[in-house]
Amino acid sequence: MAAEGQKDAKDVSFSFEGPFGKFDRGQLQRGYKVYKEVCANCHSMRLLSFRNLSEPGGPEFTEEQVKALAATFTVKDGPGEDGEMFDRPGVPADRFPSQFANEQAARASNGGAYPPDLSLITKSRAGWYGTFNQLVNGIGGPEYVYSVLTGYEDPPAELAAGAPEGKAYNPYFASGHWIGMPLAGTLADGSVKYDDKPDEYSATVDEMSKDVSAFLAWAAEPKMEERKRLGFSSLIYLAILALLLYFTKQKLWARVEH
Repeated sequence: MAAEGQKDAKDVSFSFEGPFGKFDRGQLQRGYKVYKEVCANCHSMRLLSFRNLSEPGGPEFTEEQVKALAATFTVKDGPGEDGEMFDRPGVPADRFPSQFANEQAARASNGGAYPPDLSLITKSRAGWYGTFNQLVNGIGGPEYVYSVLTGYEDPPAELAAGAPEGKAYNPYFASGHWIGMPLAGTLADGSVKYDDKPDEYSATVDEMSKDVSAFLAWAAEPKMEERKRLGFSSLIYLAILALLLYFTKQKLWARVEH
């Protein structure tokens, strides 16, 4: 019911799609930077730890890079010897901290809207619907994120008059056409400088949206590449087993007269 009238997600090609797809390490690192500099201002990722950023199959930052990245966040810790909580720089073992102390604080800072946690956003949002379509193409979670980030439009005339205060029109948004995340609070061309690009390079909204969508897809399924390797190995094993059983059956029944 919530998705009624929602546009199907835009068709985007990602490197990790398909049975042999893999994450692009550079893209994941760029996507992390987009999340850190833009998305983290409102959205949490409480299921992800900084140390995950150095694990195989992910962005694969070095351990020193992860220490430096974690230290850019402030983490609430304690109580200390005086019984009070205190702030300290993050360490690799910490989970990504939230910008807000609680849900009420988050809503108060966002006009009543609650920014969802992004840890599993590509698993909990569908870009398209239909059992067969999702069986073949997946639920389209990364495409959904990309489409929302690049899908802000001027509302049709028949809807403009009833626009809720503080809401923006986005036909790709799953919970209705009106989204509490304003366009001004998302991405703009050149708003994030990529470390692997020249200083004069200006990343587009399309590039940043695709990169952060890939990063969130990895965050939701960090063992995806391992799962695909295991699945492929299992298929080979089953194929060999089937052949052996077939030839064994042929040998055992070769001299049996009908």
